Amino acid sequence: MIRVAIPRTLAWAFVAAWLVAGCAASPPFPIQPIEPRPGEFAALSSQRIERELGDRILALDPEHVSADDVAQVLAGAPAPRIMLIHGGVYPVYLAMTSFGTFLAGMGYPETRIRDPGNGDWSYSPYAYTPRLAGIAAWQYEQDAMRPMIVGHSQGGLYVVKVLRELAGVYRSSLAVWNPLTDAAEPRDTIVDPFSGSARPVIGLVVAYASALGAGGWSFILPNQWDDFPALRTIPDTVVEFTGFDIEFDPFAMTFPGTRFANPYVAAGTAKVRNVALPADTSHVLAPVTADLLQDPRLRAWIESYVPGRAPTPEDPPEAARGSTIWAADVWHSVKRHWVLELKRVVRAQRDLASGRRLEAAGLVNPSRAAGREGPRMTAHATAAPPGPSRR
Repeated sequence: MIRVAIPRTLAWAFVAAWLVAGCAASPPFPIQPIEPRPGEFAALSSQRIERELGDRILALDPEHVSADDVAQVLAGAPAPRIMLIHGGVYPVYLAMTSFGTFLAGMGYPETRIRDPGNGDWSYSPYAYTPRLAGIAAWQYEQDAMRPMIVGHSQGGLYVVKVLRELAGVYRSSLAVWNPLTDAAEPRDTIVDPFSGSARPVIGLVVAYASALGAGGWSFILPNQWDDFPALRTIPDTVVEFTGFDIEFDPFAMTFPGTRFANPYVAAGTAKVRNVALPADTSHVLAPVTADLLQDPRLRAWIESYVPGRAPTPEDPPEAARGSTIWAADVWHSVKRHWVLELKRVVRAQRDLASGRRLEAAGLVNPSRAAGREGPRMTAHATAAPPGPSRR
């Protein structure tokens, strides 16, 4: 039997997350949504990036984004929406609050992590999945940047379910969901920021998604039964997906020989990566990472982290912790796609200013924008759960 010790610092960080969450009853930031119309490029125009800043963005290497790059370049630029989905057992949502605090402490805008309607740091894995998919579509239409989605435990399963919603697995259309009113809008299309044309929500692609400790006992819950055999196959509705499994995880049941130990695979074009975390990683507390911000050496290690790097004798001892590796890997991917999404926006803005069509610039796939090219995934009908749910 594997016994998992919970470091005292993690336990106190969990308490701190509870205190922070108690203060997050309403959004602490103003939201001014735009109303895009076909034939216009309102989202691109609303993202004001001056020429000098645009030049610096285009010069960034997305694979190696330093702390200075974040502070001196990215901090002055827009950022894609990050949607965090927490685990299902109360009060595990506090763990994702800690991770959101970590991302904000590393330099990601807090306003781009917390729900724009109510200020929550994360979404519930009991929420109506068309709601989460519809919010992702609303954000893309508003921002001209594809969202990112990160899930923990049952929330990791929901990340894949949201990707499958966008792939049209469960239904033939999806409504746009406005997070400011927390209500579905009477439309199932958005104005694509890059084509200026109406396109369906079905087929929307997000930039990055990841799942930590997904599987196992979560499948006992009825809201997962329909996807029991399918949640390790990633559809084309994400550019890059990383699956994190904890070795011998009793919650996710990732024991050798079980189907939960099978790697994530791509159904088609998605770039899929699998990462194994050490067996002593706490399934419940892995996202409790705000305490990592307090150690300068550990923070420097995280800032310079690249996937697959070999350990060195100079590494801080805490760098071998599963929660540290997970946080560093996700932060690397977040920075990477932050830069890539900004580069798309800068190039599109410059092409529009010069009168060049975005299709000719390679920034729009006309068939996908028009809804004629769907993502690879076999569809089947399931009943939709009733009504939205928050936490």
